[in-house]
Amino acid sequence: MKLYNTLTGDATEFTPADGKTVKMYVCGVTPYSSTHIGHALSYVAFDVLRRYVEHLGFEVRHVQNFTDVDDKIIQRAQEQGIEPTGLAEQFIEDFFQTMDALNIKRAHVYPRATEEIGPIIETIGKLVDSGYAYAAGGDVFFRVERSEDYGKLSHRTLEGMQAGSRIEIDENKEHPMDFALWKGARPGEPSWESPWGPGRPGWHIECTSMSMSYLGESLDIHGGGQDLVFPHHENEIAQSEASTGVIPFSRYWVHNGLLRLGEDKMSKSLGNLVSVEEALQRFSPDTIRLYFLSSHYRSPLSYTDDGCAGMERSLERLRNALTRDGGSESDILDPEPYQRLFFEAMDEDLNTPRALAALFDLARDINRSSDAGQQVSDAQDSLRHLGGILGLTFEAPEGTATGAGPFIELLLETRTALRQARQFEHADRIRNGLEQLGVSVEDSPSGSVWHMRRS
Repeated sequence: MKLYNTLTGDATEFTPADGKTVKMYVCGVTPYSSTHIGHALSYVAFDVLRRYVEHLGFEVRHVQNFTDVDDKIIQRAQEQGIEPTGLAEQFIEDFFQTMDALNIKRAHVYPRATEEIGPIIETIGKLVDSGYAYAAGGDVFFRVERSEDYGKLSHRTLEGMQAGSRIEIDENKEHPMDFALWKGARPGEPSWESPWGPGRPGWHIECTSMSMSYLGESLDIHGGGQDLVFPHHENEIAQSEASTGVIPFSRYWVHNGLLRLGEDKMSKSLGNLVSVEEALQRFSPDTIRLYFLSSHYRSPLSYTDDGCAGMERSLERLRNALTRDGGSESDILDPEPYQRLFFEAMDEDLNTPRALAALFDLARDINRSSDAGQQVSDAQDSLRHLGGILGLTFEAPEGTATGAGPFIELLLETRTALRQARQFEHADRIRNGLEQLGVSVEDSPSGSVWHMRRS
């Protein structure tokens, strides 16, 4: 399998350092609001990476953190008049529920910043003792000028970063780009004792400390969204390699493209979010997963209801192929050519659009072969297996029988013909009847799309 590495800028053959166990750290959420589908896109991508690496025969040790102390958590908790720990716990539970609903495998360990203060302080202490960090005004900062290759992940120079950033002036810093490892305590905020006074960890240092605590000084894969390349992951490399002297900190840096809503990146700060809970009320988990996988994981993707609704119809084609009779002829549909195309696609940096094309070709030929009386049970088993590598369950939406899709499509074709004949009363009767059965119909310039309403 070839995997793209942001650090080197190319895709190379991937194997774990020890040849058997993949040490994978994926940056987790800051739990101060509901889990949104931008999160889901990222964690579906890394779920598929994990599933495929496991399919190849490797073991995976998967660690994913929670940043459960942060300015945004503190502010939101103060607005609601509750403790920051209570707010974080509420949205951590929301995260688990939504990820489980999307059939995303749980990480083996979910460390939390507030439970790792001791190791974090120890890591900062090493950096101070070695001269890579300094204490000033109750804070501790990392000296970026001491890191000779700072900027190697984002492929930028220190001068270029400084020129392209709006940096708040901090008289305690030796250099404007120095970043906080420890933040001195402020009134009304959570804090812990440290050799530099009471305070709390900076954002970047927690991932360095937690990944090393659970995976060691060098990782095979470090993952996250492309918005984390700089400054978060750039700073992680600098402080991690400075604290241990072990290079590389991570052999592969894997970043997924970002989800957009319209022209803008979907983000909490912009307030243009669609929660996973909202999406699951409209579409099945498989539909959302299929929508994400229809685009390469490194490419940006725009979220639309029409796109998801269309994917629900595509998914029904796969489900329908799994319900076809096996046939009684001695002829057997051979799934090997489709498997080969699937695995060739996945081996090329997880090219899921091409892998899905192989699945849809297989489903199409299952239907054709079944109609011709061929045996298709082996092909159906292969379709289930390959879909499982992508995390698809092929479970039908609640309240409808598997295979209902073709009949719904037929009704919609009839409705379209009635509307073209200006027989709107009869067309409305079809739409209203489908609505009563839990099928929502939405008309768009490209045609009518439908999806099952979720309870």
